[in-house]
Order: sequence, then structure tokens, then C-alpha cells
Amino acid sequence: MRTWFITGGTPGGFGLVYAEAALKQGDQVVVTARRPSELQEWAASHGDRVLVLQLDVTDADQVRAAVKAAEERFGGIDVLVNNAGRGWYGSVEGAPDETIRRTFDLNLFAVVEVVRAVLPGMRARGDGWIVNMSSVAGRVGGQGFGYYSAAKFALEGLSETLRQEVEPFGVRVLVVEPGAFRTSAFSYFQNESVNETVDAYVPMVEAVKAAFMDHNGKQAGDPERGVQAVISAMNAPVPPHRIVLGNSGYDVIVAMHENALAELRANEKLSRSADF
Repeated sequence: MRTWFITGGTPGGFGLVYAEAALKQGDQVVVTARRPSELQEWAASHGDRVLVLQLDVTDADQVRAAVKAAEERFGGIDVLVNNAGRGWYGSVEGAPDETIRRTFDLNLFAVVEVVRAVLPGMRARGDGWIVNMSSVAGRVGGQGFGYYSAAKFALEGLSETLRQEVEPFGVRVLVVEPGAFRTSAFSYFQNESVNETVDAYVPMVEAVKAAFMDHNGKQAGDPERGVQAVISAMNAPVPPHRIVLGNSGYDVIVAMHENALAELRANEKLSRSADF
């Protein structure tokens, strides 16, 4: 029986889908959320195999306390799923400073804090999985979400190095890159006003918001099938370093790699001319 520690357990998101999948295979789970009261009824139906903890992942003290509580309850954390995260729209030039910092605090620095809190136990046991929820936006940028993309790009790079550093201790790292999935994520934008400081970008940002609103509830991605794909990847004889979830996301990332490779080869002479 493994113990999962899952951040971002807000109902309607990937977090609880991970938790349900872990429980179905006989594991036990720790689910964190800013508003744990929303999970009380769900947790009660699963008995003592579930521990729900209040956690703002951007608060380092709360992170360490939550990890300690999880380890005391279940004896150790075998699978960490860094699922908490979201984006805020705005242009690169005109997004408010508060939005920029909030984006990085939640999507990057919070992940660092949780990883640092969980790793000592994993290293001591010589085993563990770290699953970092990135995004297709962590490989391909999109207008109006530059800072979310930047934070996810940084998470991708961090995960690459982390994987190399923890592999000798028996800890594995998987990056998950979902496209558009039918979670509650898009609904967060409904009541958020466009807070853009440069007027020239307001039409673009408003169009981005409208597109998300129009697509809400119509996303092709099935969270349950997505999580099953992640678990299958973890259980593969040779687990991948990353997995893209969803048809549209897969096609976008394949096209990005093909275009990047074509451009790289087209400029090979310039690249090779730079050495002594």
C-alpha cells in the first residue's frame, strides 16, 4: 500500500481524480486544499485511508507542517502529486506585478517548497515518485498567458534537473502536460475582470478570456482517463520522463518539436560557426 500526497484537492479538479484512482488500487491518500471543509463529505466516505489537510501551498510553514502530519499519520509519502496551480490572463508587457508574482508563487515556488519538504523522507527510504503537473503551456506559449507559460516552462526545467539529482536515491520524476481537460479550471475566469495595465492589449486579453469561457465544459480531455494514463506511465517497465495528455495537446507539442527541429537544422551552419 502506497501513500499519496496530493496538493490542489479542490472539487472538480485533477486532485480528487488522482485521489480516487489511488484509493481504487488500494492505496491511502493525503489531499490538501485551501478549503478542506469542501472535502469533508468525500473524505468521510473513505474512512481512515484518507487524510484531508488545510494547506496554502504558497506558505512554506504550512507546507512543512502538512508533510509532517502526513508522515506521522501514514509513516511516509510514496507518491507526491504537485497538482496545485492555475493561471491568470494578461499580456507580458501589461500584466500587473501582483499577477506575475502570484503566478510564479503558486506554479513554481510552491512546488519547490513541497518537493523540498517531501524529499528527505523519500531519500531515506530509497524510493518515491514525484509527479509534477505542468501543462501543454509549459512547452508552447500562448498569447495572454505568458507568465503562466513561463512558470510552467521553469517547472519543466526544474523537473529535468531534479530527475537527475534524485535518481541515485531511487526517486523518480514524471512531468505531466495536459491540454484542455474538462475540470473546473476554466470556470475560475468567469467572474474575474480583465486587469490589464496597457490599453493596447485589452482587446487581446478580453478575447482570450472569452475563448476560455466559450470552451468551458466543452474540453475534450477526460480527467479520469488522463489520470489513468499517468498511472500507466508510472507503472511502465521504462517510465517516460514526461507524458502529454489529450489529442490536441499531443498534436500541438509534436508540431512544436518538428518545427523546432526544422529550424535548428536550417541554421546548423550558423550554430556550428560559433566555436573557435
